[in-house]
Amino acid sequence: MDKSSKSLKKRLQLGNFKINKLLEVTKGINNNIPQADLFRIYEEVLIDELNIGKLLLYSYNNNEWIQELCIGTSCSIINAERDLLPINEIVGTHTISNPNLQDFDVIIPVFHKSNPLAYLLIGDFADEKIEVSPIIKHLTFIQTFTNIIIVAIENKRLYKQSIQQIAIQKEMELASEMQTMLFPSELPNNDDIEVSAKYQPHHMVGGDYYDFIRLNRDEIAFCIADVSGKGVPAALIMSNFQASFRALVKRTSSLTELITELNENILSTAKREKFITAFIGKYNIQTQNLQFINAGHNPPLLLIGHKFLELEDGCTILGMFHKLPTITEKNIYIPSGSILMCYTDGINEQINDNNYEFGIEPLKQTILLHKEENVESIISELFKRLEEFKGNEDFADDIALLGIRFK
Repeated sequence: MDKSSKSLKKRLQLGNFKINKLLEVTKGINNNIPQADLFRIYEEVLIDELNIGKLLLYSYNNNEWIQELCIGTSCSIINAERDLLPINEIVGTHTISNPNLQDFDVIIPVFHKSNPLAYLLIGDFADEKIEVSPIIKHLTFIQTFTNIIIVAIENKRLYKQSIQQIAIQKEMELASEMQTMLFPSELPNNDDIEVSAKYQPHHMVGGDYYDFIRLNRDEIAFCIADVSGKGVPAALIMSNFQASFRALVKRTSSLTELITELNENILSTAKREKFITAFIGKYNIQTQNLQFINAGHNPPLLLIGHKFLELEDGCTILGMFHKLPTITEKNIYIPSGSILMCYTDGINEQINDNNYEFGIEPLKQTILLHKEENVESIISELFKRLEEFKGNEDFADDIALLGIRFK
């Protein structure tokens, strides 16, 4: 066999080898082989079969650049963000005035759309070889092979991320369902009292809470509260508060005792990392007396005739001090037909396109304008007005409203 025939045979063998390796990797990807096995095949092909002398491979994973492979060279001096991100096409290092890259001959970036996924740096063992560099001979194949490996790994990562997001979504849906169970399933509407409420979390779960409990034939207790922060941590603290409130409200002799024990429970649970504002009321249907303590919460609006009272007496927020500095337990007579609207700061602090807050006055105006309607309609009108006010702005916080008409 003459020299040209041997050369042709060798090229055919090498071509078949490349095709077989591409098929092997593709089959492995379809069979979901581990990332380590993909890199093992990759290293075997480039180092052992194609005689690439130096190899450094970076990939982008979880918002950081990871050094996946480093063979035949010292890799410590290269920083991916500093040295490689400016490169957006295959380039020879002799055209780059960066001494950190001079140990290599060629840099091959791998992009998805405009986002870099990986950088491959390769070099030969000896710069003084007479024959054509294996990098030059196999550059197209190396680029294709690298792209297949990196894209496969990226797809694996995205798939795993998607599975995790689905799991988180299901957990959040379950948490949302469980939080919904914390709120009273039915609110009274009878000859003595009419109650309605609405809750809208900023995320799927939140830290606002309202409750309404019948203590006995003549007395009812109610509460609205807001925990600092949003999302799951706030919801967990609030669920603990709800359990404490329901357990204590029937056995404590006064609201002062109740608020003191709630404060102690929050301290032991939240360790001063979360705080709660709350308004707690106890109403006697026969005497029409309302006892209340406002623990640093937005003062509920009590409409008597055409005049509003803001119920602000009480104490500081809960979960800050081991002993509440002062507690004022207030009693007030409620004339028939009065309306009490309790709310959280997600309403009055909501901003619009011009960065203005909704405030308290629109609340008062809406309640006054619709005071002859049922409480549910008043709350619906408040939300409608808030929606119109915020325009294109998203809701910035959890929102809770608890409205009571005393008949």
